[in-house]
Amino acid sequence: MSSHELKSGPLEYRTEQGQMNILGFWIFLGAEIVLFATLFATYAVLFGRTADAPLPGELFEPGIVLIMTFMLLTSSFTCGIAIHEMRRGSVKGLTTWLIITLLLGLGFLGFEIYEFIHYAHEGATLQSSAFWSSFFVLAGTHGLHVTLGIGWAILLLLQLAKRGLTPVTSRKVFIISLYWHFLDVVWIFIFTSVYLIGMVV
Repeated sequence: MSSHELKSGPLEYRTEQGQMNILGFWIFLGAEIVLFATLFATYAVLFGRTADAPLPGELFEPGIVLIMTFMLLTSSFTCGIAIHEMRRGSVKGLTTWLIITLLLGLGFLGFEIYEFIHYAHEGATLQSSAFWSSFFVLAGTHGLHVTLGIGWAILLLLQLAKRGLTPVTSRKVFIISLYWHFLDVVWIFIFTSVYLIGMVV
């Protein structure tokens, strides 16, 4: 691997190693798209098969879902600002906006856990019906990814505090920003194809 380092351009792209790692992560996201496409397809096939369990329209609460959506989409915006601050060379700005992003992500997870507990109390669990199994697997897989992203970002914050902004840390921050934006896009599909349709049908 060449050690040649560019002197200009975004810090995360200045080394060949950084460019290859970012390319590799795009390929990883391609695999993630296949995973979620499979879960969405399963959910679509099992839609309506609620057996004796409650219907989704009886349990889905528009207010909570809108708050969750607002929090996650806002976190995507703050994540973008964090990358902007990183490219300005501001470690403080990057750290601040990354922490705000994590807090919004934690808020989203809190509401999702509340939502799942509420559904379970109303009789909708993983074992209730084929529909609810597919719902919990799809939404739960997304929630698990958000949880992993938060843990990953916390480790990056520790690295930033210790090592500062380097080609390596900037590359890692840029990659997790790609991951975070990807999760937001997946959520938009969950919001529209799961919650909105579930409330109407």
